Amino acid sequence: MKIGWYGILIFILFFQCEKSSNEKSKNDFVLYTIKAGEQYSDNNSIKILDTITEMKFVVKFDSSAIYSTINPINQYDVNKLYGFSDNNTFHHINSARIGWCWLHNELQLYGYIYNDSIRTFQYITSIPINAEISCSIKIDGNAYLFRVQDTSIVMPRTSTIAKGYQLFPYFGGDEVAPHDIRIWIKNIL
Repeated sequence: MKIGWYGILIFILFFQCEKSSNEKSKNDFVLYTIKAGEQYSDNNSIKILDTITEMKFVVKFDSSAIYSTINPINQYDVNKLYGFSDNNTFHHINSARIGWCWLHNELQLYGYIYNDSIRTFQYITSIPINAEISCSIKIDGNAYLFRVQDTSIVMPRTSTIAKGYQLFPYFGGDEVAPHDIRIWIKNIL
C-alpha cells in the first residue's frame, strides 16, 4: 500500500498533536531555555486562549537566573516569565505577565502589564533559587490579581474581552541573555 507524501504529512501531524496532548495531560514541568545571545525561549509556540479567567502555574529557576547585564542600568529591566495577551490584541497593547529579574542579589518577581499600550510593573516578592513556586494571574473584571505563594498584588485592567494568546519566557529589554537561562514551568489545571 502506497501512502505518499500527503499520507506521511497527516501521520506526522497526527502524532505531533497526540504527543502535545499527552505532554499537557501529564502536567509535568516543561524546561524553557533562553540561549545565550537570545531573548526568546525555546518551547515557545503560538497558543490561542479563547477564554481567560486564571492562569496558574508552578515555576522553578536554577542558578542560571543569576546574571549581570553589560549596562548596569539594565539590571533593573524586568524579564518576562509567563502570562497572556488580553482583549484579543497584541501583547504590547494589552497583556498580563509575571516578570522577573536578578537584582540586589535576589530573584525578584513582578506583576507586569500593558493597558492600552501603557506598560507598568509592580514588585510582588523575592523567591529562592531551586524552589518550586506557585504563581497565578487572575482576571477579576477591571483588575489583574497576581499571586506568588502567599503574596498577592492587584493591578488595573482596561480590557473587556478575556481572549488572547499565551506568552512565554523572554529575556530583556535592551540586552540579550548573557548565558543560557533555564526556567521550569508546570501548568496547574
